Amino acid sequence: MAKLNPESLKIEAGKAAEKLGRLMLNLLEASKASGVAVGVSGGLDSSTVLALAVKALGAERVYAVAMPEHGVTSTGDLEDARKLSEVLGAKFFQAEISPVVKALEQAIPVFNRENQVAWGNLKPRVRMAVLYYFANRFNLLVAGTGNKSEILVGYFTKYGDGAADFLPLGGLYKTQVRQLAAHLGIPGEILGKTPTAGLWPGQTDEGELGVKYEVLDLVLHGLVDLRLTPEEVARQAGVSGSLVEKVKSRVEASLHKLRTAPILEPF
Repeated sequence: MAKLNPESLKIEAGKAAEKLGRLMLNLLEASKASGVAVGVSGGLDSSTVLALAVKALGAERVYAVAMPEHGVTSTGDLEDARKLSEVLGAKFFQAEISPVVKALEQAIPVFNRENQVAWGNLKPRVRMAVLYYFANRFNLLVAGTGNKSEILVGYFTKYGDGAADFLPLGGLYKTQVRQLAAHLGIPGEILGKTPTAGLWPGQTDEGELGVKYEVLDLVLHGLVDLRLTPEEVARQAGVSGSLVEKVKSRVEASLHKLRTAPILEPF
């Protein structure tokens, strides 16, 4: 029987970076695109995608687009995104989304800010619209920043941050992304940040998920990759059975977000 422990999630970061770079370059050549657009937040995932893209494609083909929201995005995160883009040599742009969000709040007749999920999901959808403008304008592909942990549990906005042309980190759990980021030389201040989607003030990934990524990744690895029973995952990972069942239920409930819209045949 496969053994489940933190060592199971160790990767050869150098080899992973090389392979992802080759795949990215091949994808770009096959699509005849001129480059890629990356939405940069100053966080771990987008910084890693940006560094991967620059390494694989060359800085001149990478557009780093920061899309802050006034009162929600921290100035520190925005500055980190700007600094990293400048260090890597990528083209850096800033598009403030607050006016668009406010316009939508006023235009939607049933809008209610107290519904945080509905309100929060407006932001990634606005940001993706901005990124696809860049893609259309400059013949680019949009590089998504979602990782395997988020994808499996549905921790992304449908047609928001989940809507990209390709997902460089989609095969890596969050803890593995951190290993890759360290290999790529992502600054320590970004590596050590508390993960957040930046949907509203004080929002954090682990606060919403209710579990640390180190634990979540181990449980997902056991359930999805090793195909262990929930009981065996709980025993080997040293966590409660209720937590494993919660993660399993979340994976199952999120499957619809990974599928294209079903076509309802009339005949």
